[in-house]
Amino acid sequence: MELDPLLLSRIQFAFVVSFHAIFPVFTIGLATYIAVLESLHYRTGHPDYLRLSIFWTRVFALVFGMGVVSGIVMSFQFGTNWSTFSYQAANFIGPVLSYEVVTAFFLEATFLGVLLFGRNKVPPGVHLFAACMVAIGTFISSFWILAANSWMQTPAGVELVDGTVKITSWGEAIFNASLPYRFAHMGLASFITGGFVVAGVSAWYLLRNRHRSTAMTALKMSLPMLAVITPLQLLVGDLHGLNTLENQPVKVAAMEGHWETQQGAPLILFAIPDSSAEENHLEVAIPYLGSLILTHSLDGEVLGLKSVPAEDRPPVGIVFWSFRVMVGLGMIFIGVSLLGAMQLLRGRLEHSPRLLRVISWMIPLPFMAVLAGWFVTEVGRQPWIIHGLMRTSEGITPSLSGWMVLATLIGYITVYTIVFAAGLTYLRRVILAGPEPGPGEHENRSAHAKRPWSAVGGTSDERPAQERS
Repeated sequence: MELDPLLLSRIQFAFVVSFHAIFPVFTIGLATYIAVLESLHYRTGHPDYLRLSIFWTRVFALVFGMGVVSGIVMSFQFGTNWSTFSYQAANFIGPVLSYEVVTAFFLEATFLGVLLFGRNKVPPGVHLFAACMVAIGTFISSFWILAANSWMQTPAGVELVDGTVKITSWGEAIFNASLPYRFAHMGLASFITGGFVVAGVSAWYLLRNRHRSTAMTALKMSLPMLAVITPLQLLVGDLHGLNTLENQPVKVAAMEGHWETQQGAPLILFAIPDSSAEENHLEVAIPYLGSLILTHSLDGEVLGLKSVPAEDRPPVGIVFWSFRVMVGLGMIFIGVSLLGAMQLLRGRLEHSPRLLRVISWMIPLPFMAVLAGWFVTEVGRQPWIIHGLMRTSEGITPSLSGWMVLATLIGYITVYTIVFAAGLTYLRRVILAGPEPGPGEHENRSAHAKRPWSAVGGTSDERPAQERS
């Protein structure tokens, strides 16, 4: 049986990048939250900030580790499956990924050690500095990764010489047209993901009458932040869409399900795109609203998919529905965060079990929104691996066979299933155990994991010693 190495390589890349994407987007937001907690504890000395910081640092360390494991596979895969792309784009991709390692990964790895094990071994100011450096390191890392990805979407500052990318301007290549919008969009998505996980876990504790003091402190920090960030994400998303319309109009046509170029284009709410018939089935649309959103004019012109040959169009159905999942979840985020913040200000949140239950259900949804957004970005770029310069079919390793890719794909799925099942099991134990109990709180400590996270903050290990003395 003949297997298509290109299709399997794309499936393998989608699988690996999907697993990897959910970890950085969470750790970026969580690292900033930990830095804020450390700053507040350093300034006020309030024990709730310390308990929350110790608890979420344990979670951060575990998720950071799983992110590193999945990230290593990403770089390995570029060499095995996409060697032609790696060779021809090496003059840009190679240095940018190296900058990420030198400027971000070393910073994160160095100061993460101080954050994890140095609480009672270095001065408080140094520990706070380490927390801030870890948070800054996560943002530097995302900057370089998004610079590379954005360049593949909107290449600039290069020219092709004998099929190889030559740099003509490093500034134009790194700060390409779509980078500012992607970086802002991803940064806000990180805050939203981290915020909803913190709020969801805290709401879950309140529903079970556990850790009430620290849970309320966390909700008072996360919900107002989410009430500001989620509407702001809508604005940034609109700006990102305008930039995409300017630089990748075919991708926008797939997102919107527009086959014909038209003025006064409708906003299609529901449809079943049919690529073979080049039309939508069961379409439900609002007249003129598509042009108003995309061009900020009722009769603005929106390019259709038929403006380019069929071989230059992305898979419309995946892009169309992924975009709606992302936007739909975004609207839910705005509604829940505004309602939660309003009830919090009224002092009713603690006594609103239905709303607390809804907030606890929100935990997986930001991850789904991130994955949907990446599907829009990456599938919508097809058939180009470097937009307008190199097709995906031209970037694959020439000697690769379908059976080779299938074997490695099965291997990745097997290893990921084992590694991440173990990681998620341990993460569940840490969250079930919760933060250190405050005064008057009596928690069953038997469920606490003692190694290696007991070293974080040192409180768990020190108490028996103090009691023995």
